[in-house]
Amino acid sequence: MRFHFQLSPISLCGGIVGILLVVYIVLIATVMSYAALTIEFSQSVKDDEAAVAALEGQYLAAVARTTATNYAEEGYALPIAKTFVRAKSATALR
Repeated sequence: MRFHFQLSPISLCGGIVGILLVVYIVLIATVMSYAALTIEFSQSVKDDEAAVAALEGQYLAAVARTTATNYAEEGYALPIAKTFVRAKSATALR
């Protein structure tokens, strides 16, 4: 038994067009998924920047409140004695 394939130029071109169509659809899907991931990443960066800005605002408000506080009015007194820490660390790791 012999198999004999009849390959005409029309069927060859039709097969090539079919393969190119599938490749084109795959490339479009790849580009669209890449664009969706890029947009999602960009949005997450913006969300993170907004969260950092909010935390920074809270920090600066706390620093301003601490700096502007008059501790004598709050009932705090100046320290009676000053104690200094040795320059060399006394831990066992060093």
